[in-house]
Amino acid sequence: MRLLEETIERIKPSDRETMKTAKEKIDNLTKPIGSLGELENIAIKISGITGRIENHIYKKNIIIMCADNGVVEEGVSACPKDLTATVTNNFTKNITGVGVLGAFTNTALTVVDIGVDSDSLNSSVINRKIAYGTQNMAMGPAMSREEAIRAIEVGIEMVDSLVSDGVDLIGTGEMGVGNTTTSIAVLSALTGIDPSILCGKGSGLTDIQFEKKKETIKKSIDLNKPDQEDIIDVISKVGGFDIAGLCGCFLGAAKNRVPIVIDGIISSIAALCAKRISGDIVDYTFTSHLSAEPGAKYILDELGFTAMLNLNMRLGEGSGCPLAFNIIEASLFTMQNMGTFEDANIVNDFLVDIRE
Repeated sequence: MRLLEETIERIKPSDRETMKTAKEKIDNLTKPIGSLGELENIAIKISGITGRIENHIYKKNIIIMCADNGVVEEGVSACPKDLTATVTNNFTKNITGVGVLGAFTNTALTVVDIGVDSDSLNSSVINRKIAYGTQNMAMGPAMSREEAIRAIEVGIEMVDSLVSDGVDLIGTGEMGVGNTTTSIAVLSALTGIDPSILCGKGSGLTDIQFEKKKETIKKSIDLNKPDQEDIIDVISKVGGFDIAGLCGCFLGAAKNRVPIVIDGIISSIAALCAKRISGDIVDYTFTSHLSAEPGAKYILDELGFTAMLNLNMRLGEGSGCPLAFNIIEASLFTMQNMGTFEDANIVNDFLVDIRE
């Protein structure tokens, strides 16, 4: 609990003065003012995070939190439970979606066992196991409050370690059979939106299984009565270790003043949990793509974000992060290498700011 409390105390808003200076510089580049849209906003936001006008990304890493969920006992997933352990091992072989996209963008992966129900994971997986999966939330709380806090602190510790190793851009990924069920339960508990509106078919369910999934989420919320005003209570009662760990990653990134990227619906819900703990984390957080899961747009609205991309993706794993990394790096490179109006021999007194 001490690490969590210390982290919250250290989170501050990004540097607004540096952002103002960065915007003034960008507005003087040889282009109509505001014409590069979000590319300009990304560069300005990065300046607020680092406190520097000129920024480069030297080392990228995606943290993948892996954990099992007891609620799979209710038949809410089409995947066998042992798939969590199999895919967790496969992350270290660079044969998964996020592994290949990570290799393409020169991004390393940090694979964390935060609650996989297996002892057969290879030595490249970091063992920070809280328990062998959560309890079945349809029968009672998914975890204890103490376990939820420990899982959040694992995420903080992972970010602390990466930052000390020179990582300056972080992505978030996850693996856990049943985690679209837990994530929608958390989202519904936090927003009050009916889970039937938010819920999708995850990795692929029959219509009968889909109805079972929605019923299970409603049952779990009704049974556990998570306190909407207490994020740790919500996570502990209807969440997962992966969600808690990723929540800690967003808090840790804000504490360390490094940019962090949301992947899909599970990591975006973790970001929402982190925002409810410390609202300033949004200053350090970027989206990647709009997940095809129905609840995704509601989460981004709650966070106040617009997705960079809409590619109809729903893989998870952190697979959207390398794509966002490319856009972030393109933004920084463009803003640092474009000429000014003076360089281009253009008098710009006829230009107006086209931004709303």
